[in-house]
Amino acid sequence: MTNRTVLHAVQLAAGGRFVDFAGWDMPVQFAGIGAEHLAVRSGCGLFDLGHMGRLRVDGPGAAAFLRRQVCRKLTGILPGQVRYGMVLAADGTVEDDILVSKEADLAWHVVVNAGNRSKILELWRTDLPADVILTDLSDEQAMIAVQGPQAAALLKGLSLDGSGMGYYRFADLAWQGTTVRLSRTGYTGEDGFECFVPQAHAIALWEAIRAAGATLCGLGCRDSLRLEAGMPLYGHELDRTMTPVEAGLRFAINPEGGFIGADIVLAEMRNGPARTLVGLRMLDKRVPRQGYPVLTGTTVVGQITSGTLSPTLGFPIGMALVATAHSAVGILLQVDIRGTACQAEVVALPFYKRG
Repeated sequence: MTNRTVLHAVQLAAGGRFVDFAGWDMPVQFAGIGAEHLAVRSGCGLFDLGHMGRLRVDGPGAAAFLRRQVCRKLTGILPGQVRYGMVLAADGTVEDDILVSKEADLAWHVVVNAGNRSKILELWRTDLPADVILTDLSDEQAMIAVQGPQAAALLKGLSLDGSGMGYYRFADLAWQGTTVRLSRTGYTGEDGFECFVPQAHAIALWEAIRAAGATLCGLGCRDSLRLEAGMPLYGHELDRTMTPVEAGLRFAINPEGGFIGADIVLAEMRNGPARTLVGLRMLDKRVPRQGYPVLTGTTVVGQITSGTLSPTLGFPIGMALVATAHSAVGILLQVDIRGTACQAEVVALPFYKRG
């Protein structure tokens, strides 16, 4: 059975073109992926993220539980702060990448990927101490993203003022008889907010943001935006075959250890990974796609994890997991695109960074 978010009907009526994504019927585009992409880069885009999982972790043992389950260091953060982290398996590979928000010393909010929600719930429930309560909020709390350089001003005009909020911070604000959580986070490389609201009020908030001038956006431009920003996507740059060190996410690893998979990951940090995630700029007009081999001469040294024609930059780009010996910026490699070896240059990530 395909899942639908509370915003499915209003997006269908607005002309959304839907596809299956991790068991959810989600819009891939409205006016067009390129137009939506550029609207986020220059103005403000509106995304339904109701397919993501929202969890709450409460209780006296909540902080200690998360310190073991999440590889990011969480000690020392204050209520109202958010951290990007990952849940690892015992072998150091990635079960999921997540956002952890500290509500209070005993209360935490966690966003997980749609396709991994059931897995993370099962993993955590199996390992749950008696002094921790794990609650799945996904069916009662909607999630909406408002992204782009005009996002803060647009929301302020709706009496949701997050303009003074720091990046990776959140605040709970009153709005039309309910509470909206503004989290200054996102997955586009632009400024913006992820909004959490009770499902009963989700359509009203969506329509207010749309009426204020935000462009309706689907998952198609969400993917191209995050790729330009060098952000990993689970199932592409992260999965159970890759470690966070290989993915270049050392900043999200607690050097003190204490998390599942720590021994393997910390040893890899010390010794260096055999493989490294890199950015590739294609030197012709061919677009690399996930799974395409990356070569040096006739030797396969890696494979593409994601690729697209960059709407912002105007040329094809990709991320690839390659042998570390071939990962230095400036190295020329080739991508096997349907039997043709196409030239590519290793470039620094991200491809795009907002001014």
